[in-house]
Amino acid sequence: MPLNSYRFRSVWSVESTPERAFEVLADLGSYPSWWPQVRAAHRVADEVAELRCRSVLPYDLVFQARHNAREPGVGLLRADLVGDLDGTASWRIFAEGAGSRLVYEQEVVVRKRLLRRLSVVARPLLLANHELMMRSGQRGLRTYLAGFHAALGEG
Repeated sequence: MPLNSYRFRSVWSVESTPERAFEVLADLGSYPSWWPQVRAAHRVADEVAELRCRSVLPYDLVFQARHNAREPGVGLLRADLVGDLDGTASWRIFAEGAGSRLVYEQEVVVRKRLLRRLSVVARPLLLANHELMMRSGQRGLRTYLAGFHAALGEG
């Protein structure tokens, strides 16, 4: 695998129904409201948003995410990514006890020039940066979903 290619997999547990988790994850425009590192999301077209992400390292990644699979019945969301990251990202959503298990998988090639040039030395930092971003996303989603359920009188 080239040094500017990455595969990530994260598994999250949330206290929410798979249906509600799917609804939130499918709404790309809502990501900045619960995921701090997703700094901006702008709808470009139906099923397409431009996202700007930044974690602890001093750079932004800007890319478009276009849903190519949106299947609530089987809990599958998948998007093509184009821009500073090219590839795919997907969520699989499963019932787990009273909540849901969310499996995130991403396979991308980094296109941002600076990161490509620094790929040999920066790779461990980029991997750690991604892990921090995912942990923060899970915390943010848990809080967001808890607020939603509390507003409905469910929690």
